[in-house]
Amino acid sequence: MKIDGTTKTYGIIGWPVKHSLSPVFQTTFLQQNNINAAYLPFAVAPDLLVDAMSGLWALGIEGFNVTVPHKESVFQMVSSDEDALLIGAVNTVKRSEAGWIATNTDWLGFLAVVEGLGFATAGQSALLFGAGGTARAVLHALARMELDTIYICNRNPERLAAFLSFAQSSYPQVSCQAVDWQQKTVTEACQRSALLVNTTSIGLQDGMDFPFDLSAGHGVAIDAVYKPDGQTAFVRAASATRGVVDGLPMLIAQGAEAFAWWHGSKRPDCSLALNQIEQQLGREPLTLPGWNRD
Repeated sequence: MKIDGTTKTYGIIGWPVKHSLSPVFQTTFLQQNNINAAYLPFAVAPDLLVDAMSGLWALGIEGFNVTVPHKESVFQMVSSDEDALLIGAVNTVKRSEAGWIATNTDWLGFLAVVEGLGFATAGQSALLFGAGGTARAVLHALARMELDTIYICNRNPERLAAFLSFAQSSYPQVSCQAVDWQQKTVTEACQRSALLVNTTSIGLQDGMDFPFDLSAGHGVAIDAVYKPDGQTAFVRAASATRGVVDGLPMLIAQGAEAFAWWHGSKRPDCSLALNQIEQQLGREPLTLPGWNRD
């Protein structure tokens, strides 16, 4: 990459952000498309977010991604499209004549992973763990997949009730049902569900197990979060009977969708970026036949 006076700047804001893989694959996308731009990480403490938003504008930043803990806060400070308005959070922002405009590509990243797995969702059921911002993005994608039923399970009964109410009112075309946080009801939902999705952070720490046995039923399981070795507790719990992927493909795919939105282009090829990150992390390659990997 050659930096000169015409180089445009993109980036990601979060706290912390030094662990982010986004600069790696976003740089790959820029190089693939011969775009004179750089993508940088910006560590923004929550109490400095307002100042940072003004500073990014003043510095002429063309666009940026948003990661934890800022997705909901930035949502309150920008003009969002219909998808982000329904999800209630943004992860992608760009400059416009009217100011910052934003979208949420997390749901598109999840959809791309399902497509990459070659999984046919029509008429199937899914079990979703979680009731936070990522769960809302995943639910937004699930509601477009012609599923028959979406089972929703969360530790906190009050959050589960609120999330279920949101799901039923926002996506009336699909049956959304609550699942109690106990093994018996989770097993029953697993038996009925061809797709399992985790959006919680449970089991990310080394040595921790997912709180449920997920061996009932068959199909695929997708974790929205990733570990460098790909072995999240959810992945381990579901791998006996299902095809599994952790959150790395979703991370790359949502970034590719953000890139396409910034530049008005088609989504970049995610396969090269995924292979690059896998080699960097020293992990076994994932199999996503729908991404046309060699």
